[in-house]
Amino acid sequence: MPFGLGTSELIIILLIVLLVFGAKRLPDIGSSLGKGIREFRRSFREIEHTIESDQETPPTTLERPREPEGPKKLSE
Repeated sequence: MPFGLGTSELIIILLIVLLVFGAKRLPDIGSSLGKGIREFRRSFREIEHTIESDQETPPTTLERPREPEGPKKLSE
């Protein structure tokens, strides 16, 4: 079982949720939760795709990278 919960614990949790929210609101809560999870997964996939496409795209400029400057003297 998930999170180490047994069948009896899950039944008790479901009964408490049923008492708190009522039978009429449970389908609404379930669909809202499902939509939220779907939206989270979709946005996560978009971010992964963006990161992968950024890694595959070569740099557009042909300039040499700037060399790091050394410590500046006080007289400069």
